[in-house]
Amino acid sequence: MRLTILGGGGFRVPLVYGALLGDRAEGRVSHVTLYDEDSGRLRAMARVLADQAAGIADAPAVTATTDLDEALRGADFVFSAIRVGGLEGRAADERIALAEGVLGQETVGAGGIAYGLRTVPVAREIARRVARTAPDAWVINFTNPAGVVTEAMAEELGDRVIGICDSPVGLGRRIARLLGARPEDAWIDYVGLNHLGWVRGLRIGGRDELPRLLADARALESFEEGRLFGAEWLRSLGAIPNEYLHYYYFNRDTVRAYQEAKQTRGAFLRDQQRGFYAEAGRPDPAPGAALAAWDRTRAEREATYMSENREVAGVGAREESDLESGGYEKVALALMRAIARDERATLILNVRNRGTLSVLDAEAVIEVPCLVDANGAHPVAVDPLPLHAVGLVTSVKAAEREVLAAAASGSRADAVKAFALHPLVDSVGVARRLVTGYAAEHPGLGYLR
Repeated sequence: MRLTILGGGGFRVPLVYGALLGDRAEGRVSHVTLYDEDSGRLRAMARVLADQAAGIADAPAVTATTDLDEALRGADFVFSAIRVGGLEGRAADERIALAEGVLGQETVGAGGIAYGLRTVPVAREIARRVARTAPDAWVINFTNPAGVVTEAMAEELGDRVIGICDSPVGLGRRIARLLGARPEDAWIDYVGLNHLGWVRGLRIGGRDELPRLLADARALESFEEGRLFGAEWLRSLGAIPNEYLHYYYFNRDTVRAYQEAKQTRGAFLRDQQRGFYAEAGRPDPAPGAALAAWDRTRAEREATYMSENREVAGVGAREESDLESGGYEKVALALMRAIARDERATLILNVRNRGTLSVLDAEAVIEVPCLVDANGAHPVAVDPLPLHAVGLVTSVKAAEREVLAAAASGSRADAVKAFALHPLVDSVGVARRLVTGYAAEHPGLGYLR
């Protein structure tokens, strides 16, 4: 099989390639094409992948290109992992939002809307190019904000685009292990939107074991989400929220912590990765040097993840057990394997609703457990959401729809509406100032009029 990675110079590409190296089954990926507009990042990443493949005789071949149609031609699967505006854009998103007293996180609130407004037009164009150049390819979308970007690409590709995120997988894995079960043996009742979902049950052998966890305060606060939210709040909800809901439930506290931080997350990653790419891109590096630089940078990145939120919760540094991610590369590989080999799998994915959640229309992209086979991902029926979750899900989806409308129309009024309707902005005046600030900062938002 041939795999194309859009955003092939991106920092997390070695995670995907490393997972491919461990796949020894028949019908595995034999060729990886890296596409990126930045030739320097491509060169650095190709060196990291070459270090990973050293000594592995049947490692997938790797080529790199800055030509999108060349990258897509002949692809069986396309991983879309682009970052429009780069980390400089993310840092600006955070800075402009925080100056208005609202959250600038890259997928949540004002920052997520700004990121979506400049990413959706590019994602739609990519989807059109895929439909024209590689019509039989399946697209697996990593690009954030994953829900709205997947929904935009589905306008062209239908169910042949599927969004993935590692947060629900990591959360389900941590809960299952706490309950003494192997994650692969547990059924996770998870439902919501991307970065806005809840684990409402975890069934082992047909029995829901989540109430047992909720009854044990010590166990509840022994893992990352439990420490972030606190046992009392989790018991009040009767569920375990995705970590990103901390931005909603503790919004004022988090905004204050971000405003007081020495540097925003985007600015930290921008500076950190600038150093990595400079080191990995040096002429004639020693064997293994690029991979070693990547490993060091990744370890620091994981250790500092959501540090402001942990400060708000008063829980200090991440524990060793929390540093293991949900493994989005493993989710992507499992999804690709299930489709290509018709090996049935159950995965939490971002797919079109198709009546799964009655409060949303059929085309709305949601994040739920899906059964996957050669025909794609099929959402599993779920119980209705409680009212507090209905309120959040529908208001955030309404804001996402205005992002899609603004990206199509170029209407400044639609963009203002996207910000104003979001529950973490909730001010028309602030929304207007945000649109003005973002349009002035980002060339990619010059289409707003």
